[in-house]
Amino acid sequence: MFDITIAGEINLDLILYGLPQSMPMERELLATDFQMTLGSSSAILAHNLAVLGTKVGFITRAGKDEFGKVALTRLGESGTDLSRVVFDKMGKPTGLTVLLPHGRERHILTYPGTMSDMGLGDLDLPYLKSSRHFHVSSLFLQRSLAPDLPELFRELKQAGLTISLDTNDDPEDKWGGVLDELLDLIDVLLPNEAEICRIAQCGTLEEAVALLSRRVPCIAVKLGSRGSLVQAGEKRFTAVPVAVSAVDTIGAGDSFNAGFLFAWLRGLPLEDCARAANIAGALSTQRAGGTEAFRDREFTENFLKQHNFPVTR
Repeated sequence: MFDITIAGEINLDLILYGLPQSMPMERELLATDFQMTLGSSSAILAHNLAVLGTKVGFITRAGKDEFGKVALTRLGESGTDLSRVVFDKMGKPTGLTVLLPHGRERHILTYPGTMSDMGLGDLDLPYLKSSRHFHVSSLFLQRSLAPDLPELFRELKQAGLTISLDTNDDPEDKWGGVLDELLDLIDVLLPNEAEICRIAQCGTLEEAVALLSRRVPCIAVKLGSRGSLVQAGEKRFTAVPVAVSAVDTIGAGDSFNAGFLFAWLRGLPLEDCARAANIAGALSTQRAGGTEAFRDREFTENFLKQHNFPVTR
């Protein structure tokens, strides 16, 4: 049924621009702009993959609140299948993230809500297995699901699926739990430079990639304005970035993942996968949030054509 299935979190991003990096207490601070967009690494990836033409099945646990309805509507508009979404029966609301951009850095404030409550029992395993590939994002937010991920990964691999992982940040900065076990079960790892150094517990990118490539068949590292680095076995190369004037970098890493997996699932050479990833990441920066550029289908089509986005062999 699907090219890829994803089990993960969904929420809205509320983005306030123009606020000072250091904010005094008991003062009313006025933002210069505001956006409400689809948030969460898992949902942004699913949305943008579907817009690119990938058949995506998505499972999440959402609240029955208005934020949950809006987030699911936004995701459904991309063509992502939401037929296995489960809803919290105890009245817990959908999670929410407030982002305060300050140039290249930003404050990220998240209320987890239902995003940490989805467990193995919420997943329709035959649905997941009706895919060629399975992906997990935000490992350290999947607190109920994480302990069962090694078992789930093994079962899906036995069913013939390949697996990718983007850990994202660990809010507790421990980088433990099941992560070490999962590294031997995945086919593609999609970290940024800071994350791969934390995962490998190494001081440099070179050391981290060399260490983890002994365990993970393919690693694609996001390097921001420096493009990306890919290592597969003994092969290592860098891909140049796409030169754009960024409006907003929120969700660019998840969009990078979408471009990479889009090409990788089509069996394209890794050089094309990296190029597709850089193009998709750059496209994301042309609008606020991680999905707004992709929601503009005409703009997306023109941008992909302009930058020679790879489609087939």
